[in-house]
Amino acid sequence: EVQLVESGGGLVQPGESLRLSCAASGFTFSNYVMNWVRQAPGKGLEWVSSINEGGGTTMYADSVKGRFTISRDNANNTIYLQMNSLKPEDTALYYCAAKYGFYGTDWSLYDYWGQGTQVTVSS
Repeated sequence: EVQLVESGGGLVQPGESLRLSCAASGFTFSNYVMNWVRQAPGKGLEWVSSINEGGGTTMYADSVKGRFTISRDNANNTIYLQMNSLKPEDTALYYCAAKYGFYGTDWSLYDYWGQGTQVTVSS
């Protein structure tokens, strides 16, 4: 059974940091591109970041570039999203998602999804 389990969300003040994790199981993790996608209250899904299978290539949405860092640990089947200088507009449910053979921002093509972890940025 494929599972993606996100953790690390919470309530923080603007300017603070959070580190999200996503633990994967049930598929060959190192063969998949991994992604973070978020959904703000009342809005649609928004692609945030992707990392290729080996972890050597990453990309980011303009809205988070320079503040967020994606990484992966293939030995432990886990990806991370380090989020710094958080803003109220980063408030969203954050999902990790896996895709075989596609390194891109079209989240509608992603194969597997987690249940999400809530991030709230508010003073």
